[in-house]
Amino acid sequence: MVTEQEVDAIGQTLVDPKQPLQARFRALFTLRGLGGPGAIAWISQAFDDDSALLKHELAYCLGQMQDARAIPMLVDVLQDTRQEPMVRHEAGEALGAIGDPEVLEILKQYSSDPVIETVSRSVAQAGVQWARSRLTASSASQVAETCQLAVRRLEWLQQHGGEPAAGPYLSVDPAPPAEERDVGRLREALLDESRPLFERYRAMFALRNAGGEEAALALAEGLHCGSALFRHEVGYVLGQLQHEAAVPQLAAALARCTENPMVRHECAEALGAIARPACLAALQAHADDPERVVRESCEVALDMYEHETGRAFQYADGLEQLRGAPS
Repeated sequence: MVTEQEVDAIGQTLVDPKQPLQARFRALFTLRGLGGPGAIAWISQAFDDDSALLKHELAYCLGQMQDARAIPMLVDVLQDTRQEPMVRHEAGEALGAIGDPEVLEILKQYSSDPVIETVSRSVAQAGVQWARSRLTASSASQVAETCQLAVRRLEWLQQHGGEPAAGPYLSVDPAPPAEERDVGRLREALLDESRPLFERYRAMFALRNAGGEEAALALAEGLHCGSALFRHEVGYVLGQLQHEAAVPQLAAALARCTENPMVRHECAEALGAIARPACLAALQAHADDPERVVRESCEVALDMYEHETGRAFQYADGLEQLRGAPS
């Protein structure tokens, strides 16, 4: 048993901005694994931080814990338009992950959220008008799309009597995997932008569960289509899958300064999880990226890479497994 004092010591590391970001991430995922009201309280305290990446991960962890005691904090974050859209988006997704129908009305309310994410600073500096238009259009519905998906997940849970059967990954996903098993048909559903986003997400998670090179390549094609929210989820899933075949597409997405920073962030973390030499080169190339969330994601991903290749048990058991590595 971990004592209350030990939980407090971990929490102090999490909320201390003087600590290295990697240490704060390890503290966060340790708290997520421990669970309980003390862990939730410490995680909630850190939403005043100035790192959008850290706050995004705070919300992610609260959702994965599936503890209804986190709902008030997540609702506050979702409603706070001073928070970055990627943080509010993750709060909405976390509310869906917890699975409590009491949040249905608030999620429906924010399913038409009007807040538009600001254009990437690197794009603005370059003065690339077409990229500016693409980024604005793709990020306009980031929070709204997330809440729409969360509503669909909660409705699916009500219709099917609870959570889907446990799969090979230790994560609570924003949509249950599709029942289809044919990789070709799943790829078709994933890339069909005329289909509802919830269906495309279901295809995405079914492809992840199918695994293998064909599934990884199909998923990687998704980095070129859909909304920023969709592309960011593809990056996350490829990080879970950890297949080397996706590395070129992930590295290319990370390198595109015209891509939404939230997508680039997820691609960086995926490269850290895959941990091949080509991943290291891509992450090092963007360790000083002008976008803070990308720069910090590369910092965390390089730490993931180091521990993945070094097989350090502590970190692997914390961040890697708790973020959804295969069981």
